[in-house]
Amino acid sequence: MRLWTIAAAIRRTRQALLLLLPAIALALTAQAAQAEPRKVIIDDDGFGLMHVMLLNAPDVEVLGLTEVSGNAWLNRLTAQALKGLEIAGRTDVPVVPGATYPLLNSEKLTERWEALYGKLTWKGAWMKEWVEPTEQSTPPYFGPDDPVDLPGGNPVTKPSSEIAANFLIRMVRKYPGEVTIFACGPMTNIALAQRLDPQFASLAKEIVYMGASFNPHQVLDNRSAEDFAREYENTPRREFNIRFDPEAASIMARSPWRKVTAIPIDPSTATQLTPELLERMAKVASPALADYIRSREPGFPLWDEIAAGAWLDPGMIEKSERLYVDFNTQFGPAYGDTLSWLEPYAPDLGEQPAEVVKSVDPVRLEALMVKLMANSRK
Repeated sequence: MRLWTIAAAIRRTRQALLLLLPAIALALTAQAAQAEPRKVIIDDDGFGLMHVMLLNAPDVEVLGLTEVSGNAWLNRLTAQALKGLEIAGRTDVPVVPGATYPLLNSEKLTERWEALYGKLTWKGAWMKEWVEPTEQSTPPYFGPDDPVDLPGGNPVTKPSSEIAANFLIRMVRKYPGEVTIFACGPMTNIALAQRLDPQFASLAKEIVYMGASFNPHQVLDNRSAEDFAREYENTPRREFNIRFDPEAASIMARSPWRKVTAIPIDPSTATQLTPELLERMAKVASPALADYIRSREPGFPLWDEIAAGAWLDPGMIEKSERLYVDFNTQFGPAYGDTLSWLEPYAPDLGEQPAEVVKSVDPVRLEALMVKLMANSRK
């Protein structure tokens, strides 16, 4: 009798374990997925604190930096990215040069547009002077093929021989459904990749982009904030990353992404790279990175840093809205402006839904930035 009871108990235990096995397997799979680093490609015009944040995040694998002309020309930005990776101690990450010129827009077209419709606040690589006195320094003007001589010396490492669009395509095909495209400059490389491979966007995990402008308002009360408000106070739908290459931005916005997160100008107006924040980050960073941080010009909104912060810690997002987004490609007064609709009003011309971040917690963002700078010592 005892043997029969023991055998029955064993059978019941075995049946219970068999029922639990799928749940155990699912939990182990989820745990393994959590442990797997989040793969990202940073497509940007240069190198900055946003790059350091993502490079130092413990759960992120940066597959590469793809460079594009925007704030300056490609050759200068590629050198800056290489130098930045040397300072960060991450020369294992490839730097892949991309597009030197926008798809259609140009310096001459921009000069003609300004003659017709008024001056732009910021023109990036085409910038020669501020229209009004501005607290921020005016960067020196260079041509697209001028020699590069960076302050502090040029990098010793070399860029990849691959073209950025090809690299982007190769990575999403190598890791289908795993790669986040992190775009914080003009969208030229993204558009070229999509046109070369119509499956590019659908093979990526998602795109997070810093660009567009919806209805920003000045939040901070200081000279720098006033200066930057010039860009949107009379033209609230204009933003530089999109305006530099509107056609590429429209291609990006109409591509079949699995998920789109847009970080426009709007949340940046409550943030600022203050001297105090720079010093807080420098104090915890490695010596080389601390020197780099202290060399940064203060006063700028935390545009790209918000994008990195919101992706790494979505809890800092205070307000967001699901909108269908596209960009104006008609050469007129609104060339490059942001277009947006709620779903019932969208024209159904290929525009995709995006989660548009409207505001973030600046204190939480700054705390994350300081924490990630400290990781450079590990």
